[in-house]
Amino acid sequence: MNKLPQITLAFWVMKICATTLGETAGDLLSMTLDVGYAMSSLILFSLFLVALTGQLMSRRYNPGLYWLVILATSTAGTTMSDFMDRTLGLGYATGSAILIGLLLTVFAVWRFSEGSLSVERIASRKGELFYWVAILFSNTLGTALGDYLADDSGLGFAGGALLVGSLIALVAVARYASKISPVVLFWIAFVLTRPFGATLGDVLTKIPDKGGLGFGTVGSSAILAAVLLVMVMVAMRGAARNRTRSGECAAEMT
Repeated sequence: MNKLPQITLAFWVMKICATTLGETAGDLLSMTLDVGYAMSSLILFSLFLVALTGQLMSRRYNPGLYWLVILATSTAGTTMSDFMDRTLGLGYATGSAILIGLLLTVFAVWRFSEGSLSVERIASRKGELFYWVAILFSNTLGTALGDYLADDSGLGFAGGALLVGSLIALVAVARYASKISPVVLFWIAFVLTRPFGATLGDVLTKIPDKGGLGFGTVGSSAILAAVLLVMVMVAMRGAARNRTRSGECAAEMT
């Protein structure tokens, strides 16, 4: 089952857009609309399960469906993290530590069960489930880390985004200038892009007096949704062209 996208620059741009949209959309539901963290988490996690069911039933890579699940993990991760850190009173540092432990546990069980943490090709349905559970926990962790950097570390929203962005740049350099496993670097970057998206979302939504640009949750969500939608449509056209070419090659061989 080849149901994963190619890891290109476009992938990472879409990932950052999706995670930033998840931050602003999650805050829109839980805070702006005053639904609350617990109810928002229940609603968004249910939507994640619906989207994931569609992804599991699909027999090939579908860009629209794939990024819908990514977005669902991001929005659910935002409110789940806020529920842990704020409603339950665990705090950002403790919440982050718990989520790091859970994510490392998922990776360990996945590696022991499947023999790899491949991000290029899914070998089994069980591996696909591990993949999406890891993504859900990484996005939830990213929200807690982003909030910690923005609120508790003293860096502020822009400072947190700059720090995480610098770390992502180092990972990109390591990808081409070191012998570190590309799979390891992928998951490091995947985790880091979530706090980057979280802090970037805060920069977009918060008022200037708090270090933001003041677009609000509604305006920021609309802008990010439009950008992500355009990129998904481009990806869908590319996937359709690839399937057409594959079909033509198969016809010529027969």
